[in-house]
Amino acid sequence: QLKVVESGGNVVQIGGSLRLSCTASLFITDYYAIGWFRRAPGKGREGVACISASNGGDGSADYADSVLGRFTISRDNASNTVHLQMDNLQPEDTAVYYCAVDRILFRPCILQLDDYDFWGPGTQVTVSS
Repeated sequence: QLKVVESGGNVVQIGGSLRLSCTASLFITDYYAIGWFRRAPGKGREGVACISASNGGDGSADYADSVLGRFTISRDNASNTVHLQMDNLQPEDTAVYYCAVDRILFRPCILQLDDYDFWGPGTQVTVSS
């Protein structure tokens, strides 16, 4: 059964960087879009970034406006992992970060929660002043 696990969360100072990883138990990152989402304290889950399949898709990425220019999503198909490089972190980036797999094969990624299944347990990112 497909499972995904996030890692890389930590406490970091304002302006710092972190790299999150999302590793799947099956070789699916070539074929399905992968999304990163987050839930900040007291708020609902929101989309952060996603990357389309490279096999059967164009491998393009999409970002929330709030992270555009600071976060970069990338794929390492050899290790079945999708990374989220987060630079210039701000207090409003504090959240639990989740990755998830699009339920439709080859579909271009969009940051729509309902399009995704197989959510990981999340990893905590805390940006402190």
